[in-house]
Amino acid sequence: AMLRLRLLTWDVKDTLLRLRQPVGQSYAAEARAHGLQVQPEALGRSFREVYGAQSRRFPNYGHGQGLSSRQWWLDVVKESFRLSGVQDEAALTKLAEKLYRDYCSSHTWELLPGAAETLSRCRQLGFRMGVVSNFDSRLEAILSQCSLRHHFEFVLTSEAAGFAKPDGRIFEQALQLGGVRPEQAAHIGDDYTRDYRAARAVGMHSFLLRAAGQGQGAEVPPEHVLPTLSHLLARIEK
Repeated sequence: AMLRLRLLTWDVKDTLLRLRQPVGQSYAAEARAHGLQVQPEALGRSFREVYGAQSRRFPNYGHGQGLSSRQWWLDVVKESFRLSGVQDEAALTKLAEKLYRDYCSSHTWELLPGAAETLSRCRQLGFRMGVVSNFDSRLEAILSQCSLRHHFEFVLTSEAAGFAKPDGRIFEQALQLGGVRPEQAAHIGDDYTRDYRAARAVGMHSFLLRAAGQGQGAEVPPEHVLPTLSHLLARIEK
């Protein structure tokens, strides 16, 4: 069956861009530059714990709870280092500010295989494109730094939308921005619940980027699974 698609919406992290190294490693390297020795593995564990707790206490970067996303992140970074044994508050503040800026840079992010080619080809085929991402306001800068921003008519972050995937309201905002009905749009992402299922719940099509061997989780029809981004074109070619 022909999918009469007009709009493609994209997740970013681990769909188009991924971190060049694990958080623990980049945090530890920054600590070393400030003369502090911290184990990357310990930092990675601390970060996951702190990030999880902060996300539960202040969902969507503290949106509507009087917290800026910048402050949300500075607190996460500082607490991750504290849990890993760093006590020097002045150093913590410097580290947090520096890392908050570093995560905007193309030194921190790399494109997934096939990302640039697939986005270019989709635009050549006349698809309209947007981003729907659980991310803070730095995403525009990150996409620009990584030379991807020009592919998209809009970049909708959960911070700007006020809702985070899998909440259907962020997809409804994207459909309004794209000026299309749900059945004319498809979302591409790597998370079964937040991307694949959430987009389908509002009536959109969706495709799940799932590398070989990532078979866990719910059953997804094979024609909806993308082993790599380059598989998308065969699924949607008009």
